[in-house]
Amino acid sequence: MSDNVTPTTGAPAYALQCQDLKKAFQGVLAVAGATFDVPQGQITALIGPNGAGKTTIVNLLSGMMQSDSGRMQLVGTDVTNWPSHKIARRGLMRSFQLSRELGGLTVLENLLVAPKHQAGESLFNIFFRPLAVRREERENVERALETLKTYGLYDLRDNRARELSGGQKKLLEIARAVMAQPRVLLLDEPMAGVNPALIDRIGGYILDLKASGVTVLMVEHNLNVVEKICDHVIVLAEGRTLATGKLSDLRANQDVVQAYLGEVINASTHG
Repeated sequence: MSDNVTPTTGAPAYALQCQDLKKAFQGVLAVAGATFDVPQGQITALIGPNGAGKTTIVNLLSGMMQSDSGRMQLVGTDVTNWPSHKIARRGLMRSFQLSRELGGLTVLENLLVAPKHQAGESLFNIFFRPLAVRREERENVERALETLKTYGLYDLRDNRARELSGGQKKLLEIARAVMAQPRVLLLDEPMAGVNPALIDRIGGYILDLKASGVTVLMVEHNLNVVEKICDHVIVLAEGRTLATGKLSDLRANQDVVQAYLGEVINASTHG
C-alpha cells in the first residue's frame, strides 16, 4: 500500500488506509492484521460476523484505543495511535453503537459543543475579542438550528437529550458530528434498534453526507441497507480483511459466504 494518497491520473484517493492493524485483549487477537483502504468521497461498509473486530477497528481508527502494531493514515497523514482529540481535529468524527449523547444538555446544546476551534474557548478572546465571540456564537446557533431542522429534531431543541427515543438519539449523534464539519465520518451500526421508516431516513442522510463530500465508513449488519447505499464493502473475519468489493460481487465469494454465515448474505439482501 502506497504512503502517498494524493491522486494521480486515473488513481483513486483514499480517506483512510490501514495496514496490518493488530489489537489483542489479554492475549486474544481481536484485530489480527487487518489491511484495507477506504475510498475518498464514498460510503464504505465494514461487515462481518459478530466478533470479527469491526467495532475494535472503529475504536482504533478514532483514537479511542491504541493498536499493538500496524499503521493508519487519515487523508495521507500517519495518525497511528494518535489520541482521539487530535484525530478529531484532523477531521474524523464518529458515532457509537450505543448512543453517547450529553444527556443533561438540551438537544441544541449537544450540537453547540461540536464545532472545533470556537473563539469562546480562549480566555484572550473572551476578554479582548468579545464581539467576535458573540458573532461566532450566533452563527453556530443558526447553523445548529438548521441542522436540527434537517434531521427532524428542531421541535425537540429544548428537550434534554436523555429524553429522546433511541432512534432520535441516533439522529442526534449524526447531527452533532455534522456540526463538526467532518472529512471522514465513522458510523458504528447507525441502523441498529431503529424502526424501518427511520432506517430509510438515516440512509438518505448518509447519502446526503456523501453528496456534500464527506467520506463515510459504517459498521452495519443490515445488508439491505449496505446494498442500497454503499459503494464499497470490506468484509472482516477473525480480525482480518477477508475480501473487499461490491456486495453484489461478494455474495458469490465462497470465502465470504462461509465466514459470514452463508445464507445470511443472500437472505438479507433479497429478503
